[in-house]
Amino acid sequence: MPIDKAMNVLIVDDYKTMLRIIRNLLKQIDFNNVEEAADGTEALQKLRAGNFGLVISDWNMAPMTGLQLLQEVRADNRLKAMPFIMITAESKTENVIAAKAAGVSNYIVKPFNAETLKEKIEKVLAHV
Repeated sequence: MPIDKAMNVLIVDDYKTMLRIIRNLLKQIDFNNVEEAADGTEALQKLRAGNFGLVISDWNMAPMTGLQLLQEVRADNRLKAMPFIMITAESKTENVIAAKAAGVSNYIVKPFNAETLKEKIEKVLAHV
């Protein structure tokens, strides 16, 4: 089934440069409906108010981490099936296990390129 590249994608990172990089990578693979949130709290508000098909979130943020955001999304009946990709600079096994236990759809370790992002998105959206 072809992937709907017109879907709304929410990218979450407290680092503006990273938001810009992810947005540019998404644009390279033809995802143009991208919204940004600077932290988990803002992301949750946008997710509850909007209509998103995918969340791509950084792990390390304050005051709400990417893992806490994921847990909130999974606990919300309306959002719990949302495809959720976590981005992190650390590939610690315990982080991967914690994210999987919380219901993450997939995981990307920095640095990454448009091809990696595309592969992960395709994998995640194939299961929707």
